[in-house]
Amino acid sequence: MRFRNFKMKMTNTRLIALSFALTIILGTVLLCLPISSTSGEWTNPVDALFTATTSTCVTGLVVFDTATQWSLFGEIVILVLIQIGGIGLMTLITMFSFFVRQRVSLHERRLLLQSAGALNLGGVTSVFKQVLLGTLVIEGVGAALLSVRFCRIFGAKGIWYSVFHSVSAFCNAGIDLLGDKGSMSFIAYQGDWYVNFVLMFLIVVGGLGFLVWSDLLKKRFRFKKLELHSKFVLTITAVLIVGGWGLIYLTERNTSMAELSEPKKLLASLFQSVTTRTAGMMTTDQATISNSGMLVSMVLMFIGGSPGSTAGGAKTTTVAIFLLCCRQLAHNREDVVIFKRRIDDRIVRQAGAVVCMYLGMMLVATGILCAFEPFGLRDTLYETLSAIATVGLSTGITSSLCVASKLVLILLMYAGRLGGLSLFLALSEGSEQAKLKRPIDKILIG
Repeated sequence: MRFRNFKMKMTNTRLIALSFALTIILGTVLLCLPISSTSGEWTNPVDALFTATTSTCVTGLVVFDTATQWSLFGEIVILVLIQIGGIGLMTLITMFSFFVRQRVSLHERRLLLQSAGALNLGGVTSVFKQVLLGTLVIEGVGAALLSVRFCRIFGAKGIWYSVFHSVSAFCNAGIDLLGDKGSMSFIAYQGDWYVNFVLMFLIVVGGLGFLVWSDLLKKRFRFKKLELHSKFVLTITAVLIVGGWGLIYLTERNTSMAELSEPKKLLASLFQSVTTRTAGMMTTDQATISNSGMLVSMVLMFIGGSPGSTAGGAKTTTVAIFLLCCRQLAHNREDVVIFKRRIDDRIVRQAGAVVCMYLGMMLVATGILCAFEPFGLRDTLYETLSAIATVGLSTGITSSLCVASKLVLILLMYAGRLGGLSLFLALSEGSEQAKLKRPIDKILIG
């Protein structure tokens, strides 16, 4: 029997995918070690793999309470994985190359083009520098602001808490260290306006995308001067935050937030709207949210953040273009127009493919988990959507899942961090395409 030689070309997209996989494997090995756990014992490889994946893929679903399970060494490993996952391993590798040789090759520029979210090769190195500097500055400012509150509560340990939660919030990871203080995520700070607004600032800035930062700084925050991508992202982000805030307030004010005062209801609703955009930190117990409130949350989770950012999800621009395409087709118009600019048909097709892929993976994974687990459809769907969109919010079932279900979520988190388009490219790049065109025929639809 003869087999065709199988060759896979190592494209830029596949190299980025491989870099995330290798980071996860290294993190798994380190988290398995006795030095990483508070008990000084070896950690189950599957649980270590799950933790390494949720950290690198900046998701936030956890099988253990981070503060009670992991030692300081383990927490540092998790924080490093979050930082690598947030800004991308290829960015860090190119940073090392940049400082050693003072020159970035064309190949490295193309890697940064995809991992950092630049639109053209000419400006990729400047975007790369701004990504690194901006990340350090924003996370540093966030840590300094949080330390005002945490150092007063936790003493010297508050510095570590401030740094960890600043990085976790900016990278939209959602992992916290408050479990040993008797708090489920930031529920104990539900009415703390200061902590809430600092975290929301970090989450929103991290979810905008590195390209938007660069454009805002370059154009000095003048909206009319911004590039089309930046205008589109900022507009959609504002609509989703404000719209989500209003809908969650209406659905939860007499249910999960019934015992709160009116100002606290408004704050909790705003935080829920922001954190569902793949951040994963919570001030409201997700298990107590009403069905309508959970539906709103799931829609926001599915959309997620913006391209080239630390956030996950199908992405704001992807879903928006998909919906605009549906609207145009309903009006028998072919072109998708945004801010008086026509969008390339190839981008429109890619947006539709990414949305369908996310929906497909989510539904298949939900079916698998329902077959293995005793939990209802509501909790299971919320869990799988949280994984594929790298959100990290859960109704509390993660630690009770069987090994098979955990492996399914691991694959979802990895696919979600790569992004739908990158996953498509990683699987299809380098494949030969037939040059001939088939005859055209018709099929009835609708």
